[in-house]
This record gives sequence, structure tokens and C-alpha cells, in this order.
Amino acid sequence: MVIEAERLTRRFKDVEAVKELSLAVNAGEIFGLVGPDGAGKSTTIRLLSAIMDPSSGRAAVAGYDTVNQPEEIKRRIGYMAQRFNLYGDLTVWENLNFFADVFEVTGQERRQQIERLLGFARLSKFRDRRAMHLSGGMQKKLALACTLIHTPEIIFLDEPTTGVDPLSRREFWDILTDLHMQGITLVISTPYMDEAERCSRVGLMYKGRLVVCDTPEQIKRMTEGELVAIWPSQPRLARTILEGLAGVKEIQTYGEQLRLFADDADDLIRRVPEALSAHGITLQRISRTQPRMEEAFISLIRKQKG
Repeated sequence: MVIEAERLTRRFKDVEAVKELSLAVNAGEIFGLVGPDGAGKSTTIRLLSAIMDPSSGRAAVAGYDTVNQPEEIKRRIGYMAQRFNLYGDLTVWENLNFFADVFEVTGQERRQQIERLLGFARLSKFRDRRAMHLSGGMQKKLALACTLIHTPEIIFLDEPTTGVDPLSRREFWDILTDLHMQGITLVISTPYMDEAERCSRVGLMYKGRLVVCDTPEQIKRMTEGELVAIWPSQPRLARTILEGLAGVKEIQTYGEQLRLFADDADDLIRRVPEALSAHGITLQRISRTQPRMEEAFISLIRKQKG
């Protein structure tokens, strides 16, 4: 295991941001920390990056203790903060040179690494543009390039695609996939469930606790019951009616679509049209379907709430 945490806890006065978190990350995998704002994802990233000490518990990264050997860890990792933390008045090329100075990358290695990263991040033609004049997506790619300047073994990324457009998100993940193929270990926090699908394994966090940790496919199998999707003419009224229908365990709403967790999907598909028709509601479509990460997460969180 390249990262290990045991009962990791961090308190801020009376608030426990992370509560007895235990996990292990394998070398070369993409490990995702997923959850809503305030779940404890950013604090966990900072604890594992040796930026912040735990209140209790312990963690080791690349075999080094985060409290007693933080400098050894920092030489081996890259850390990309959630907020843009580069120098806006410096150009792309100047930012890369600055971080090369910080990590003592010199000589021929420095020149080759900067040119490689400019191409890798698709920023070669923007090398002389000031960072403040880059788009949000390009700023994120520049931040990642600066994080990679010293060729880290492990990269921690704290919600790296928050606030960028969908195309930039896709391009950013293409770069992360390339890093994954090179054998680099990636630990990434994200509020986006579609990004969780791209991870080797996912830890779902809620109110500082790790709710579950497994592969995306296994997490989706943890939802109770079978899933039926319907498109009714009056979604709000349909939901009210179906919440009291026998065999319906849970209902989640996505726009005009209702997704019903049922004891028996085939039985529900037979009974739902009649139940809605009695109230003047028509169905555009009804079918069995498979749960997505978002539905699995919502379902697991509802269980946590009791």
C-alpha cells in the first residue's frame, strides 16, 4: 500500500472535520474521495499530503509518517489545491520555472521537463501568456503541470475540476488518465459522480466519515432493490402517489424522470401505470434500468441519516 490511514481524525475546536478515517490506497490506482461540501474531503487530502497534522490517528505516505517525516513525503508527492494558487502576473513559462526552482529541478532536466509539461498540458502555444489571462480550464492544467515539475510518485488533487466547463473537465481527465497509465498514483477529491465513475476505487464521505470504500461497480450494487425509471406527465403528483405504493422502497427525482427502487421491478412495471392512470396521469415511458453512482450515493447517505 502506498498510502495508509488508521483512525485519522482532525478537529477544529468543537467540529470534527474528519472522524476516525481508515483507508489504504494501492500504488498506481486512481482513488476518489467523493461527497458533498463539508464532507471532509479537503481536510483528508491535506492530512494525507502532510500539510496538516491529525488530532489523532496516523497516516503514512510512500512509507513515511505524515507527522514525523513530512519533508520526505513532500519530496515524493504533488499537491494541487482546490483554488488557483499560481502567480497571475507571471506567464505560463515563468510559473513552471518558479516551481522548478522551488523543487530544485535544474539544468538539462529542468529544460526538458518544462517543454514536456507544456506539451503534455497542451499549453505550448500559450507559454508567454500571463496566468491571469488563461481560461479556468487552462489555469487548472497549468496548476497540474506545476504540480508535476519534480516528477512525483503520488499526486493529491483537491476538487481540480470545480468551476470549469464540461469540455475542460473532459480534457483535464484525459491528462489524468495519461498519468494513471504511467503508473502514477492519483488521489482526487470531487463532488461530481461522473468523475467517481472514472476512479479505480472510491471512498464516499459524509460528515467527516468514510461511509463506504470500494470500486464504482461494487458501490452501485449496494443499492437495495431493483430500479425502475418512469417519465410521468405530472412528476410531482406521481411521486406523491407512488411513495405510498406497496413495493416502492425509495424514489429519486431527475428532472422529469422518477427513478423507483423496488422489491420486484417487473411487478412494479405492471402496477405503476394503473396506479397513476387512476389519478389522470399518463406515462411517456417506463423501463427497468441500472443504478448510477449518484443514485447509489444518495441511497447510502439516506441510510446514514437513519
